[in-house]
Amino acid sequence: MSELVTGEAVALELRPARLPSRALAVLLDLAVAVAVYVAVTIALVASTASLDMAAQTALSIAAFVLVLVGVPIAVETLSHGRSLGKMACGLRVVRDDGGPIRFRHALVRGLIGVIEILMTFGVVACIASLVSARGRRLGDVFAGTLVVRERVPVASAGFVPPPPPWLAGRFSELDLSAVPDELWLAVRQYLSRMGQLDARVGWAMAERLAADVAARTGAPVPREVPPPAYLAAVLQERQAREARRAFGGAALGVDPAATASPPPPVPPVASPAPPPPGSSATPPAAPSDGRPGSGTGFVPPA
Repeated sequence: MSELVTGEAVALELRPARLPSRALAVLLDLAVAVAVYVAVTIALVASTASLDMAAQTALSIAAFVLVLVGVPIAVETLSHGRSLGKMACGLRVVRDDGGPIRFRHALVRGLIGVIEILMTFGVVACIASLVSARGRRLGDVFAGTLVVRERVPVASAGFVPPPPPWLAGRFSELDLSAVPDELWLAVRQYLSRMGQLDARVGWAMAERLAADVAARTGAPVPREVPPPAYLAAVLQERQAREARRAFGGAALGVDPAATASPPPPVPPVASPAPPPPGSSATPPAAPSDGRPGSGTGFVPPA
């Protein structure tokens, strides 16, 4: 299975991670956690030398639980499924439907990970990942999560249709800073695949996504704008802002030198024609005041 499919029949561009990349990410996380645990243990031993053995044992157990269990759970919760090892390997923990994980998902994964990773040295986790069709360990099965690859080929991305021309610049003043990356990903994936969905399912998804985006921006969706067109317009506005932030005016294809209005051309003043033979009269030269048409006898209408 190369892609995830949500309950609304939308194929996501996130591919399940396999055992080698997951094992490397776990090893990196464990190396960091063990280093922190050793440093904390040394600090505790030095600072609690005057306490009795029972107190020192309790503090050691608390440090073990905090550093090797509590900290990974907090990191996955705050980073929405990306620990240091997973970021290095391009992996991420998501829900079965492709959404970001929450505290309860990270808690279940962390508690079961103590048994299948720490206590069994990863043997149970490796066996479960090899047996699972999507490479999930027991913690993922009980938490309803999946480890996926974030780095996918650019060519696999679907075509996102542009918004209608009458919506150009309509949402230029909209505040998009509060919209999370996960919601933008869902919008882009919906727009690239809305032609493959059932009409009713696609419209319901568009309404839901538009309502989520509008709730984050603080401005309601205009009634005269269909939800798919609204999503396409706000997504294009976000991409335009990112391009302007990264490249400045060059992202819009505008040359600052070309936008400056050139000075109006001053037509050359024609030299007076020589008088015909036998004529001694010389026609007077037309006055020239520097305006277009001066010196030629033609005065533009006011």
